Amino acid sequence: MTRATIACIKWGTLFGPEYVNRLYSGVRRNLSVPVRFVCMTEERAGLHPDIEVIGLPTEPFRAEMDAALAVANRQGAMRKTSLFREGAIPDADGPVLGFDLDVVITGDLDPLLALEPGKVAMRHDWTERRKGRPTGHGSVFRFDPARHGYLYDDLAAAPYAEVEKARGSEQRYTSHKAMDRGDFVYIPGDWVVSFKYDCNPFPRNWLRPPRLPGDARVVCFHGRPKMPEAIEGYTRSLVRRSAPCGWLAEHWVDRARADLGPDWA
Repeated sequence: MTRATIACIKWGTLFGPEYVNRLYSGVRRNLSVPVRFVCMTEERAGLHPDIEVIGLPTEPFRAEMDAALAVANRQGAMRKTSLFREGAIPDADGPVLGFDLDVVITGDLDPLLALEPGKVAMRHDWTERRKGRPTGHGSVFRFDPARHGYLYDDLAAAPYAEVEKARGSEQRYTSHKAMDRGDFVYIPGDWVVSFKYDCNPFPRNWLRPPRLPGDARVVCFHGRPKMPEAIEGYTRSLVRRSAPCGWLAEHWVDRARADLGPDWA
């Protein structure tokens, strides 16, 4: 592989452009090949000039999909599937490694790109795994646009039925759709970790600061706290309480600013 294609999607105002820029920095600092970093978004302002912007589409099946999402109380939760349309990322060649914006890159990403080529790859969702059920977690995902266009096509063909079947969950839709085709692999759990479950679990979070597991390459901040809260220390929840996290500030802020400059991170 001569170049890695990395993708994220940003809509609305929940995450500012610094989240995209810091993700871009973390990715390019932890891959051994040049990076093409693509952000599907409606707003280019504030993004580093090396980030390639592609427009956030309004899908022709959006109204039907939203109607099903409203029943599932998951408004807007399926926007990421727009990345799966063949041709959505122009001239994509080979696998695409995708990230949500509430993740922090902390280690070598080469193995995530190399893992069982040709398959959709996601980490086992923490809650579903604990309950003994198969579902991937959507914070980190790898797919190949030339092989996995069905992840978009099937939703476009029957949006209400597919959203209803997935109970409004994009990660359930994506992982189960690939599993049904024998086209899925789990990313090892020690590579992609949860801040609240793996770094700062209750009740240990009351006794010591968050720890970064030794083989972690990506830390996911699903739920609360998010990264700025965890850096400062989080006290608004008994279970999710967190002491200030120095290693997080280093990986997410300090190294990104050293890489891109303070104006971009």
